[in-house]
Amino acid sequence: MTISKRPAVGVLVFFAVALSLGLYFTFAAVQGDYGLFRRAEILAEKDVLTAQRDELNAEVAHMENLTRRLSDEYLDLDLLDQQARDVLGLLRTDEIVIR
Repeated sequence: MTISKRPAVGVLVFFAVALSLGLYFTFAAVQGDYGLFRRAEILAEKDVLTAQRDELNAEVAHMENLTRRLSDEYLDLDLLDQQARDVLGLLRTDEIVIR
């Protein structure tokens, strides 16, 4: 009966495989497609897109207001005058143009 002082090869292989799997899954949890870093990127992108959406909603509301002010139901004469000046280049008789 001889007792060996060095560990068995099977135990070393088991711990090496277990360590490798642990490192792989840890790396995947941090760096992978669904990892922590990717989640942070997605949250940052969500904030940017939310800000863009809010800007677009404000622009749409502004355009809807202008459209309503030029509609048949409600006519804003100041806005109509401004649009005639900008689009058609019209002037009143008492105005002087300086270029």
